[in-house]
Amino acid sequence: MADTIRTGIVGATVTQGGSGWGANAHVPALHLLPDYALQAVCTAHEDTAQASKATFDAVYAFHDIDAMAQHPEIDLVAVCVRVPGHKNLVMAGLRANKAVFCEWPLGATLAEAQEMATYAKAHGLKTIVGLQARSDPTLMYARDLIQEGYIGDVLTANLRVISQQALERGAGRIWQGDRTNGANTLTISGGHAIDGLCYVLGEFDALAARLATRIPAWKSTETGQDVPVDAPDTISVAGVLQSGAEVSVHVAAIPFHPSGTRLEIYGRAGTMVLSAPGSFNIGPSVLSAAKGNAPLAEMPVPARYSLVPEGAPPGPPRNVAQAYRRAAHAFAAGAGFEVDFDLAVTRHKLIDAIERSSAEGRVVKL
Repeated sequence: MADTIRTGIVGATVTQGGSGWGANAHVPALHLLPDYALQAVCTAHEDTAQASKATFDAVYAFHDIDAMAQHPEIDLVAVCVRVPGHKNLVMAGLRANKAVFCEWPLGATLAEAQEMATYAKAHGLKTIVGLQARSDPTLMYARDLIQEGYIGDVLTANLRVISQQALERGAGRIWQGDRTNGANTLTISGGHAIDGLCYVLGEFDALAARLATRIPAWKSTETGQDVPVDAPDTISVAGVLQSGAEVSVHVAAIPFHPSGTRLEIYGRAGTMVLSAPGSFNIGPSVLSAAKGNAPLAEMPVPARYSLVPEGAPPGPPRNVAQAYRRAAHAFAAGAGFEVDFDLAVTRHKLIDAIERSSAEGRVVKL
Protein backbone atom coordinates (compact mmCIF):
# COMPACT_ATOMS: atom_id res chain seq x y z
CA MET A 1 0.00 0.00 0.00
CA ALA A 2 1.23 3.52 -0.82
CA ASP A 3 2.81 5.75 1.85
CA THR A 4 -0.25 7.98 1.54
CA ILE A 5 -3.39 5.85 1.61
CA ARG A 6 -5.73 7.28 -1.02
CA THR A 7 -9.23 6.81 0.36
CA GLY A 8 -12.61 6.86 -1.30
CA ILE A 9 -15.66 7.25 0.94
CA VAL A 10 -19.12 6.06 0.06
CA GLY A 11 -21.78 7.64 2.27
CA ALA A 12 -20.40 11.11 2.95
CA THR A 13 -22.91 13.47 1.43
CA VAL A 14 -23.92 17.09 1.97
CA THR A 15 -27.55 16.49 1.03
CA GLN A 16 -28.30 15.19 4.52
CA GLY A 17 -27.19 18.42 6.14
CA GLY A 18 -23.79 16.94 6.85
CA SER A 19 -25.43 14.89 9.58
CA GLY A 20 -24.13 11.45 8.60
CA TRP A 21 -21.30 9.58 10.30
CA GLY A 22 -19.24 9.70 7.12
CA ALA A 23 -19.44 13.50 6.92
CA ASN A 24 -19.08 14.15 10.65
CA ALA A 25 -16.47 11.54 11.56
CA HIS A 26 -14.59 10.06 8.60
CA VAL A 27 -14.07 13.18 6.50
CA PRO A 28 -12.56 15.33 9.28
CA ALA A 29 -10.55 12.34 10.54
CA LEU A 30 -8.94 11.80 7.15
CA HIS A 31 -8.15 15.50 6.79
CA LEU A 32 -6.31 15.34 10.13
CA LEU A 33 -3.90 12.60 9.12
CA PRO A 34 -0.77 12.84 6.96
CA ASP A 35 -1.00 9.08 6.26
CA TYR A 36 -4.21 9.53 4.24
CA ALA A 37 -5.67 11.53 1.38
CA LEU A 38 -9.41 11.95 0.84
CA GLN A 39 -9.21 10.99 -2.81
CA ALA A 40 -12.86 10.48 -3.69
CA VAL A 41 -16.45 10.58 -2.54
CA CYS A 42 -19.24 8.39 -3.86
CA THR A 43 -22.95 9.11 -3.43
CA ALA A 44 -26.07 7.81 -5.14
CA HIS A 45 -26.42 10.71 -7.60
CA GLU A 46 -24.03 12.76 -9.71
CA ASP A 47 -25.20 16.13 -8.36
CA THR A 48 -24.75 15.13 -4.72
CA ALA A 49 -21.40 13.54 -5.53
CA GLN A 50 -20.14 16.76 -7.10
CA ALA A 51 -21.45 18.83 -4.18
CA SER A 52 -19.79 16.50 -1.67
CA LYS A 53 -16.51 16.59 -3.60
CA ALA A 54 -16.47 20.39 -3.42
CA THR A 55 -17.53 20.58 0.22
CA PHE A 56 -15.09 17.93 1.46
CA ASP A 57 -12.19 18.89 -0.82
CA ALA A 58 -11.92 15.50 -2.52
CA VAL A 59 -10.14 14.92 -5.83
CA TYR A 60 -12.83 12.82 -7.54
CA ALA A 61 -16.60 12.40 -7.37
CA PHE A 62 -18.45 9.19 -8.26
CA HIS A 63 -22.03 8.04 -8.26
CA ASP A 64 -21.11 4.43 -9.13
CA ILE A 65 -19.40 2.39 -6.42
CA ASP A 66 -17.75 0.04 -8.92
CA ALA A 67 -16.20 2.97 -10.79
CA MET A 68 -14.73 4.36 -7.56
CA ALA A 69 -13.56 1.02 -6.24
CA GLN A 70 -11.84 0.13 -9.50
CA HIS A 71 -10.15 3.49 -9.95
CA PRO A 72 -6.35 3.07 -9.92
CA GLU A 73 -5.88 6.01 -7.53
CA ILE A 74 -8.00 4.45 -4.78
CA ASP A 75 -6.22 2.30 -2.19
CA LEU A 76 -8.92 2.09 0.48
CA VAL A 77 -12.71 2.10 0.21
CA ALA A 78 -14.54 3.39 3.32
CA VAL A 79 -18.20 2.35 3.65
CA CYS A 80 -20.28 4.68 5.85
CA VAL A 81 -23.90 4.06 4.82
CA ARG A 82 -26.92 2.44 6.46
CA VAL A 83 -26.21 -1.12 7.61
CA PRO A 84 -28.48 -2.88 5.06
CA GLY A 85 -26.33 -1.36 2.30
CA HIS A 86 -22.98 -2.47 3.71
CA LYS A 87 -22.62 -5.86 2.06
CA ASN A 88 -22.98 -4.81 -1.59
CA LEU A 89 -20.68 -1.82 -1.20
CA VAL A 90 -18.05 -3.74 0.76
CA MET A 91 -18.05 -6.53 -1.78
CA ALA A 92 -17.59 -4.00 -4.59
CA GLY A 93 -14.43 -2.79 -2.85
CA LEU A 94 -13.16 -6.29 -2.15
CA ARG A 95 -13.82 -7.50 -5.71
CA ALA A 96 -11.79 -4.53 -6.95
CA ASN A 97 -8.93 -5.93 -4.84
CA LYS A 98 -8.94 -2.93 -2.51
CA ALA A 99 -8.62 -2.60 1.24
CA VAL A 100 -11.98 -1.81 2.86
CA PHE A 101 -12.97 0.10 6.02
CA CYS A 102 -16.60 -0.70 6.90
CA GLU A 103 -18.45 0.93 9.73
CA TRP A 104 -19.98 -1.23 12.45
CA PRO A 105 -22.08 -3.37 12.29
CA LEU A 106 -20.27 -5.04 9.40
CA GLY A 107 -23.43 -6.74 8.16
CA ALA A 108 -27.14 -6.81 8.89
CA THR A 109 -26.66 -10.45 9.95
CA LEU A 110 -23.91 -12.77 11.10
CA ALA A 111 -24.09 -14.59 7.76
CA GLU A 112 -23.41 -11.36 5.84
CA ALA A 113 -20.43 -10.55 8.06
CA GLN A 114 -19.02 -14.05 7.61
CA GLU A 115 -19.35 -13.83 3.83
CA MET A 116 -17.42 -10.55 3.66
CA ALA A 117 -14.72 -11.70 6.08
CA THR A 118 -14.27 -15.01 4.27
CA TYR A 119 -13.86 -13.31 0.90
CA ALA A 120 -11.36 -10.80 2.27
CA LYS A 121 -9.26 -13.50 3.92
CA ALA A 122 -9.33 -15.77 0.86
CA HIS A 123 -8.01 -12.93 -1.30
CA GLY A 124 -5.48 -11.59 1.21
CA LEU A 125 -7.16 -8.18 1.47
CA LYS A 126 -6.70 -5.77 4.35
CA THR A 127 -9.83 -4.77 6.23
CA ILE A 128 -10.90 -2.43 9.03
CA VAL A 129 -14.18 -2.43 10.95
CA GLY A 130 -15.48 0.62 12.76
CA LEU A 131 -15.27 -0.61 16.34
CA GLN A 132 -13.54 2.58 17.45
CA ALA A 133 -13.72 1.93 21.21
CA ARG A 134 -10.60 -0.20 20.69
CA SER A 135 -8.76 2.90 19.52
CA ASP A 136 -9.96 5.14 22.35
CA PRO A 137 -6.79 6.21 24.25
CA THR A 138 -8.45 5.74 27.63
CA LEU A 139 -9.55 2.18 26.88
CA MET A 140 -6.15 1.38 25.39
CA TYR A 141 -4.50 2.54 28.62
CA ALA A 142 -7.01 0.68 30.81
CA ARG A 143 -6.40 -2.54 28.89
CA ASP A 144 -2.66 -2.27 29.41
CA LEU A 145 -3.14 -1.60 33.13
CA ILE A 146 -5.38 -4.67 33.46
CA GLN A 147 -2.86 -6.85 31.63
CA GLU A 148 -0.06 -5.50 33.83
CA GLY A 149 -2.04 -6.53 36.93
CA TYR A 150 -2.73 -3.02 38.23
CA ILE A 151 -5.87 -4.17 40.09
CA GLY A 152 -4.91 -7.85 40.29
CA ASP A 153 -7.02 -10.68 38.92
CA VAL A 154 -10.38 -9.35 37.70
CA LEU A 155 -13.18 -10.86 39.77
CA THR A 156 -16.27 -9.22 38.34
CA ALA A 157 -17.36 -6.33 36.13
CA ASN A 158 -20.52 -4.39 35.45
CA LEU A 159 -21.27 -2.52 32.21
CA ARG A 160 -24.17 -0.06 31.97
CA VAL A 161 -25.11 1.73 28.74
CA ILE A 162 -28.09 4.11 28.86
CA SER A 163 -28.56 5.97 25.57
CA GLN A 164 -31.09 8.38 24.07
CA GLN A 165 -34.27 7.00 22.54
CA ALA A 166 -35.89 9.20 19.88
CA LEU A 167 -39.65 8.63 19.90
CA GLU A 168 -40.24 10.64 16.71
CA ARG A 169 -38.13 9.95 13.63
CA GLY A 170 -37.84 10.91 10.00
CA ALA A 171 -37.04 8.58 7.13
CA GLY A 172 -33.33 8.81 7.91
CA ARG A 173 -33.70 6.91 11.18
CA ILE A 174 -37.11 5.27 11.42
CA TRP A 175 -35.90 2.25 9.44
CA GLN A 176 -33.88 1.24 12.52
CA GLY A 177 -37.08 0.06 14.19
CA ASP A 178 -37.10 -3.00 11.91
CA ARG A 179 -34.95 -5.59 13.67
CA THR A 180 -33.95 -7.28 10.42
CA ASN A 181 -32.08 -4.14 9.32
CA GLY A 182 -29.42 -4.89 11.93
CA ALA A 183 -28.99 -1.36 13.34
CA ASN A 184 -30.51 -1.02 16.81
CA THR A 185 -29.75 -0.60 20.49
CA LEU A 186 -28.33 -4.12 20.79
CA THR A 187 -26.05 -3.98 17.76
CA ILE A 188 -24.91 -0.34 17.91
CA SER A 189 -25.03 1.06 21.47
CA GLY A 190 -24.66 -2.41 22.91
CA GLY A 191 -22.26 -3.69 20.28
CA HIS A 192 -19.79 -0.82 20.65
CA ALA A 193 -19.85 -0.91 24.46
CA ILE A 194 -19.66 -4.70 24.79
CA ASP A 195 -16.79 -4.71 22.33
CA GLY A 196 -15.06 -2.16 24.55
CA LEU A 197 -15.57 -4.47 27.53
CA CYS A 198 -14.15 -7.41 25.59
CA TYR A 199 -11.18 -5.32 24.44
CA VAL A 200 -10.27 -4.42 28.03
CA LEU A 201 -11.15 -7.72 29.75
CA GLY A 202 -11.32 -10.48 27.13
CA GLU A 203 -14.00 -12.47 25.38
CA PHE A 204 -17.10 -14.18 26.78
CA ASP A 205 -17.14 -17.91 27.48
CA ALA A 206 -20.88 -18.23 28.17
CA LEU A 207 -23.88 -15.99 28.74
CA ALA A 208 -27.58 -15.76 29.50
CA ALA A 209 -29.53 -12.83 28.08
CA ARG A 210 -32.91 -11.19 27.90
CA LEU A 211 -34.08 -8.75 25.20
CA ALA A 212 -37.17 -6.55 25.30
CA THR A 213 -38.81 -3.86 23.19
CA ARG A 214 -40.30 -1.51 25.76
CA ILE A 215 -41.29 1.17 23.23
CA PRO A 216 -43.08 -0.75 20.45
CA ALA A 217 -43.81 2.20 18.12
CA TRP A 218 -42.16 5.39 16.89
CA LYS A 219 -44.01 8.33 15.34
CA SER A 220 -43.06 9.22 11.78
CA THR A 221 -42.33 12.94 11.52
CA GLU A 222 -43.35 12.78 7.85
CA THR A 223 -46.74 11.05 8.12
CA GLY A 224 -47.60 11.61 11.78
CA GLN A 225 -48.43 7.92 12.03
CA ASP A 226 -47.07 5.40 14.51
CA VAL A 227 -44.65 2.90 12.98
CA PRO A 228 -44.32 -0.52 14.67
CA VAL A 229 -40.94 -1.30 16.23
CA ASP A 230 -39.59 -4.78 16.93
CA ALA A 231 -35.92 -3.90 17.47
CA PRO A 232 -34.85 -4.43 21.09
CA ASP A 233 -34.32 -1.36 23.25
CA THR A 234 -33.52 -3.09 26.56
CA ILE A 235 -30.86 -5.77 26.94
CA SER A 236 -29.69 -7.66 30.01
CA VAL A 237 -26.76 -10.08 29.93
CA ALA A 238 -25.15 -12.16 32.67
CA GLY A 239 -22.01 -13.98 31.63
CA VAL A 240 -18.59 -15.33 32.40
CA LEU A 241 -15.47 -14.32 30.50
CA GLN A 242 -12.77 -16.70 29.34
CA SER A 243 -10.68 -15.39 32.25
CA GLY A 244 -13.33 -16.59 34.70
CA ALA A 245 -14.51 -13.08 35.59
CA GLU A 246 -18.25 -12.79 36.12
CA VAL A 247 -19.87 -9.87 34.27
CA SER A 248 -23.25 -8.22 33.95
CA VAL A 249 -24.40 -5.91 31.16
CA HIS A 250 -27.41 -3.59 31.05
CA VAL A 251 -28.07 -1.71 27.81
CA ALA A 252 -31.15 0.46 27.29
CA ALA A 253 -32.40 3.33 25.14
CA ILE A 254 -34.71 5.66 27.07
CA PRO A 255 -36.51 8.92 26.17
CA PHE A 256 -35.12 11.23 28.86
CA HIS A 257 -31.91 11.83 30.82
CA PRO A 258 -29.63 9.12 29.44
CA SER A 259 -26.63 8.57 31.69
CA GLY A 260 -24.12 7.31 29.14
CA THR A 261 -21.69 4.43 29.55
CA ARG A 262 -20.00 3.14 32.69
CA LEU A 263 -17.81 0.06 33.12
CA GLU A 264 -16.90 -0.93 36.68
CA ILE A 265 -14.11 -3.48 37.06
CA TYR A 266 -13.37 -5.08 40.43
CA GLY A 267 -10.11 -6.92 41.01
CA ARG A 268 -8.44 -8.69 43.93
CA ALA A 269 -6.10 -5.74 44.41
CA GLY A 270 -8.20 -2.75 43.39
CA THR A 271 -10.97 -1.17 41.35
CA MET A 272 -11.17 0.54 37.98
CA VAL A 273 -14.02 2.59 36.47
CA LEU A 274 -14.33 3.72 32.86
CA SER A 275 -17.06 6.19 31.91
CA ALA A 276 -18.21 8.29 28.96
CA PRO A 277 -21.10 10.76 28.63
CA GLY A 278 -22.22 8.92 25.48
CA SER A 279 -20.34 5.89 24.22
CA PHE A 280 -16.77 4.59 24.39
CA ASN A 281 -16.40 4.64 20.61
CA ILE A 282 -16.93 8.43 20.60
CA GLY A 283 -15.68 9.47 24.06
CA PRO A 284 -14.32 11.41 25.75
CA SER A 285 -13.76 8.54 28.18
CA VAL A 286 -12.51 8.95 31.74
CA LEU A 287 -10.55 6.41 33.76
CA SER A 288 -10.60 6.31 37.58
CA ALA A 289 -8.83 3.66 39.62
CA ALA A 290 -7.68 2.76 43.11
CA LYS A 291 -5.56 0.08 44.69
CA GLY A 292 -6.92 -1.48 47.84
CA ASN A 293 -9.10 0.81 49.95
CA ALA A 294 -7.66 4.03 48.56
CA PRO A 295 -10.29 6.43 47.14
CA LEU A 296 -10.96 6.29 43.42
CA ALA A 297 -8.96 8.94 41.58
CA GLU A 298 -8.92 9.97 37.95
CA MET A 299 -5.88 8.68 36.06
CA PRO A 300 -4.57 10.87 33.24
CA VAL A 301 -3.86 8.94 30.06
CA PRO A 302 -0.20 9.07 28.98
CA ALA A 303 0.39 11.05 25.80
CA ARG A 304 1.75 7.99 23.95
CA TYR A 305 -1.80 6.64 23.60
CA SER A 306 -2.95 9.64 21.55
CA LEU A 307 -2.03 9.10 17.91
CA VAL A 308 -3.89 12.01 16.36
CA PRO A 309 -2.29 15.43 15.78
CA GLU A 310 -2.41 17.90 18.63
CA GLY A 311 -5.49 20.08 18.49
CA ALA A 312 -7.66 17.40 16.89
CA PRO A 313 -11.33 18.11 17.64
CA PRO A 314 -13.13 16.00 20.25
CA GLY A 315 -16.17 13.95 19.40
CA PRO A 316 -16.73 11.55 16.48
CA PRO A 317 -13.59 12.38 14.42
CA ARG A 318 -11.09 11.68 17.21
CA ASN A 319 -11.40 7.91 17.71
CA VAL A 320 -12.08 7.38 14.01
CA ALA A 321 -8.78 9.16 13.33
CA GLN A 322 -7.13 7.03 16.01
CA ALA A 323 -8.35 3.89 14.22
CA TYR A 324 -7.20 5.13 10.81
CA ARG A 325 -3.76 5.98 12.23
CA ARG A 326 -3.38 2.60 13.96
CA ALA A 327 -4.36 0.84 10.72
CA ALA A 328 -1.82 2.88 8.74
CA HIS A 329 0.94 1.88 11.17
CA ALA A 330 -0.03 -1.79 10.86
CA PHE A 331 -0.19 -1.66 7.07
CA ALA A 332 3.19 0.12 6.86
CA ALA A 333 4.68 -2.71 8.90
CA GLY A 334 3.29 -5.22 6.43
CA ALA A 335 0.70 -6.52 8.88
CA GLY A 336 -3.05 -6.51 9.06
CA PHE A 337 -4.93 -4.28 11.50
CA GLU A 338 -6.29 -6.23 14.46
CA VAL A 339 -9.65 -4.41 14.30
CA ASP A 340 -10.64 -6.17 11.10
CA PHE A 341 -13.48 -8.16 9.56
CA ASP A 342 -12.50 -11.27 11.54
CA LEU A 343 -13.02 -9.32 14.76
CA ALA A 344 -16.35 -8.11 13.37
CA VAL A 345 -17.42 -11.74 12.91
CA THR A 346 -16.43 -12.49 16.50
CA ARG A 347 -18.60 -9.61 17.69
CA HIS A 348 -21.50 -10.62 15.43
CA LYS A 349 -21.28 -14.13 16.91
CA LEU A 350 -21.56 -12.66 20.41
CA ILE A 351 -24.63 -10.64 19.41
CA ASP A 352 -26.11 -13.76 17.81
CA ALA A 353 -25.49 -15.65 21.08
CA ILE A 354 -27.29 -12.91 23.03
CA GLU A 355 -30.26 -13.12 20.65
CA ARG A 356 -30.37 -16.93 20.82
CA SER A 357 -30.12 -16.96 24.60
CA SER A 358 -33.06 -14.57 24.89
CA ALA A 359 -35.18 -16.40 22.31
CA GLU A 360 -34.50 -19.87 23.74
CA GLY A 361 -34.33 -18.99 27.43
CA ARG A 362 -31.01 -20.74 28.04
CA VAL A 363 -27.33 -20.24 28.65
CA VAL A 364 -25.36 -20.10 25.41
CA LYS A 365 -21.74 -21.24 25.26
CA LEU A 366 -19.54 -19.20 22.94
